[in-house]
Amino acid sequence: MPVLIAAVLTIAVGLGVRALFDGPVSKYAGDALYTVLIYTLVVLILPRVRPWAAAVVAAGVSWLIEFAQLGEIPAMLRPLLGSTFNPPDLFWYAVGAATAWAAHTRWLRRTG
Repeated sequence: MPVLIAAVLTIAVGLGVRALFDGPVSKYAGDALYTVLIYTLVVLILPRVRPWAAAVVAAGVSWLIEFAQLGEIPAMLRPLLGSTFNPPDLFWYAVGAATAWAAHTRWLRRTG
């Protein structure tokens, strides 16, 4: 249940950032939060996954989607997957994965 709450909170924070900020803050926070959401989905699907593995998968999926933007993304998927490759996004995906890893690791240490 805590992972589902984390996923919902991640979506809420992402929507809040979009509503309150413009420009690079909104964009790059959104990139990091996108990866945090992927991380939470990995943990929802594989509850016993080690934090480092979830972080690698989340960053990898984010990077895969970003590199896919070098090709043609179907119009229907562009709102979800984006359409323009932007190299700085790769860094912010790593930030999101590292943040989720740190939070997950701390949670596991506190709860045993």
